[in-house]
Amino acid sequence: MNPADIEKNKVMGGLAYFLFFLPLIACPESKYARFHANQGLLYLFVCFACMLVMAILTALLWRISWLLAFFNLVVWLAVFALGIIGMINGFTGKAKELPFIGQFRIIS
Repeated sequence: MNPADIEKNKVMGGLAYFLFFLPLIACPESKYARFHANQGLLYLFVCFACMLVMAILTALLWRISWLLAFFNLVVWLAVFALGIIGMINGFTGKAKELPFIGQFRIIS
């Protein structure tokens, strides 16, 4: 990626983890911003998948709520850590993929 492109679009790279489409609107020609928009979209999918799984588990396993609450905490801390890693990479000018999910491409 072009260092000038990275320097110009660092803020958009970091904001992509809040609103993945923002870099696509603000700077659609930037490869750096598109990379982080893709990572942000993957992060959004992981958040929705975790919400769905936790809702199903809560409905099925409500009798062992103490164990489920602990599992829920661990899952959401991991998801939160992914978001923080992505934002740090975006704001500091690094084009590193998110752990476990970053290798997938939705936005090219």
